[in-house]
Amino acid sequence: METDLAPHLAGARGPAAATAARILAETARLLGTDSLVPVASAHIDGCLFHGDAGVLFAETLVAGGGQVAVPTTLNVGALDLIHAGRVRFAAHQQRMAERMVAAYEALGCRPTWTCAPYQAGHRPGLGDHVAWGESNAVAFANSVLGARTNRLGDFLDICCALTGFAPETGLHLDRNRIGRFVFDVTGLSERLKAEEAFYPVLGSLVGSLCGEAVPVVVGLPPGVDEDRLKAFGAAAASSGAVALFHIVGSTPEAPSLAAALGRAEPAERVVVTPALVRDARDRLTTADRAAEPDAIAIGSPHLSFEELAALERGLAGRRTRLPIYACTSRFVWQVLQEEGRAEALEAAGVVPIVDTCVVVAPILPEATFDRPKVLMTNSGKFAHYAPGNTGWATVYGSLDDCVETAVAGRLVRDEGAWA
Repeated sequence: METDLAPHLAGARGPAAATAARILAETARLLGTDSLVPVASAHIDGCLFHGDAGVLFAETLVAGGGQVAVPTTLNVGALDLIHAGRVRFAAHQQRMAERMVAAYEALGCRPTWTCAPYQAGHRPGLGDHVAWGESNAVAFANSVLGARTNRLGDFLDICCALTGFAPETGLHLDRNRIGRFVFDVTGLSERLKAEEAFYPVLGSLVGSLCGEAVPVVVGLPPGVDEDRLKAFGAAAASSGAVALFHIVGSTPEAPSLAAALGRAEPAERVVVTPALVRDARDRLTTADRAAEPDAIAIGSPHLSFEELAALERGLAGRRTRLPIYACTSRFVWQVLQEEGRAEALEAAGVVPIVDTCVVVAPILPEATFDRPKVLMTNSGKFAHYAPGNTGWATVYGSLDDCVETAVAGRLVRDEGAWA
């Protein structure tokens, strides 16, 4: 480690790099390793404003001449930088969040401001070592792209970016990428497996049962698309601590069950039944059965082009009675604006949120004890975090359910696939 970080520790690359190197070296020691691995890129989760200390840390790195050593993208921030006024911050919070934005951009980070950097061109290759924060992004990078990263905590991520190294431990090592916990969905109906709403539910179930172990799912049709893998991973990372999963026949390190398990026997096997799935789905709803939704929120992780196209098809020119908060990246939304599609979505009742989302920033109307509010979502991650972060109760449903509920102004859910 001394050789790898020697120029940084000696101050040859400036005070900021020296600070980052000291933090990185001590973290590696605490993790039980004296080895570092060079990283090809970084994704920063510590850029989200949680208080003044984080801003001051970033500004200290800027003052110390800090510049990222590898291509680096930024996770969601606390502001929608395109739609002024979306976030209800007091004056001091607004100023500090703006300073956070300026500091990370001054460090040389790419201003992506998205929890789905893989949808904004940041796609490391199979076997690439990277330093990523943000739980869904980590799960996607490891599982769908086959890159290698641990779940980096806030501020360690920027230290890795400034030095170009990460501790060589955890999922950077072959032995820790082998699946141990098998979930067999063979017995579920093909209709259910075809539903987009099934994948966040399955992810939530898997995460709740396996914690941080590496799960392997067998019995899904081959070639599950990226949006469904994204939704699965985000839910598994939220309900548990899953940073790597294998879907046999769909993810690069799982061409077969034997390969995903490293030719060994699994430590545990769960046969996923319809009853288990229904129970997992029902746990994503925290609202009273008689409660009606006040708003819809989709896009955690951020909506892709394909998901927004599905929203357009579902609306089919209709106007909603309830707002649909659609969280996406600035890159996706700007393309829709250029194509003339954004205006039609807004006219239909869609409220676009870019650069941030409704569970990390005060965007939704404030909930009160005398007037509890209910949020309907098709996101397992939103369903997991919304009650604690926003005070809103949740109702889980498919994208079609969300659209039909928004148009009708009352709860509409198709139970057919779950029967």
